[in-house]
Amino acid sequence: MRPVTAWPQGPSELAVIPAGTAFTADDIVFYADQENRTLDEALQEATLIVSCPHSGSAVPEEVARHLVPEYTRRLQFDFTDLSTAPIVRAWATADRNVVYVENPHPRIVRDPNRAKPADVKATLREAFARVRAAGPLQRADLSGVDAIRPVTFSFYPLVKEPESEEDFDAMLEDFEAAGTLGVDVYEDTRRGLIARWRELHAGDGLRLTTLSFHDTMNTTTRPDGAVVVERAPADRLPNVVALSNRGTALGEPRVDAPGDGVTMDPARLRAVAGGFRAAFGQAFGAVPEDVALNTPYLGSQEIIEARDLNGGAVDALQAEFLREFLMGPEAVGVLHSPGGDWPSTDLDRAQRIAAACAAAWGGYTKGYLPNGPEAPGAAAGPDGRPVRSGGSQLVLA
Repeated sequence: MRPVTAWPQGPSELAVIPAGTAFTADDIVFYADQENRTLDEALQEATLIVSCPHSGSAVPEEVARHLVPEYTRRLQFDFTDLSTAPIVRAWATADRNVVYVENPHPRIVRDPNRAKPADVKATLREAFARVRAAGPLQRADLSGVDAIRPVTFSFYPLVKEPESEEDFDAMLEDFEAAGTLGVDVYEDTRRGLIARWRELHAGDGLRLTTLSFHDTMNTTTRPDGAVVVERAPADRLPNVVALSNRGTALGEPRVDAPGDGVTMDPARLRAVAGGFRAAFGQAFGAVPEDVALNTPYLGSQEIIEARDLNGGAVDALQAEFLREFLMGPEAVGVLHSPGGDWPSTDLDRAQRIAAACAAAWGGYTKGYLPNGPEAPGAAAGPDGRPVRSGGSQLVLA
């Protein structure tokens, strides 16, 4: 069964997946002409594997029973990247460059863009302790213990803290049982797609890129549901997207983090940014500053893992889109008002953004013709000259 990604506006109760619902790789992988091509055939043509670790929206019933009773659908969906899934599905089903894998579970179950804890119980206990110490609705530093968060990013209560050791164990059993049916399948599928692409392309000189696709609002939620609390300036996204490789604002390695190398060559990341600036400028009137690098986010677990498990043989980047841009002004207006519901998806806008993403990726790949002339509008290198490739290695023209 395909995960639901577009919900009608109106209901404020939680969206729930029935207990025991199991997803398979066939349910969560998308690519063009899926009825007539095998997955191997799609991977043979693909240059990009896109993943949406936070796109799942409905919560498994096994987990829902442990959530606070005042948790509304708006608070639920605000804690996801719901808007990403319709866009990337539309992109993948129209662009033979792309294979897409979608997490069917929300990050409530377990966040796959965080390292999986060796001891889930201990880290969740520590998370509860930090939240308690900070006080109700106060900011708590959950760094390193947020694979399962007991509060939202607005620090609104999410998971009920168990009253006994027995209750804690029962809760973890429910979370882990649900996870095996969805988020675990997603992680295994994503890793399998990357490994299979590398098998199919062994020795052909081509290079895979993986893209972890996200969204975030520049405001957070009040208890009444209005998403109007402005983030600190340092935490705000640009007007379209931040592209990240764990580097500097130019994509270069950070001198203060020598053990944390970039996940994509800086020149290639800048070229991808050039493709996005051109495509979103043409489609939406975006200006160059609307696409930033590593600001405010460096990128998290999915791109770190792609770098570390593949020995630098795979380019990995994270895209964090501004949710206000993805949803459009009418939907944002709904979210700026108190309430418990979530606005319906603007599918026409999703299609337009998907087309711009395809144009952006096409602009990047066309700018790297092996041993050939640069394509018109090819992305520029740091000195403004066009960038092209020599085989699989990129060089400045």
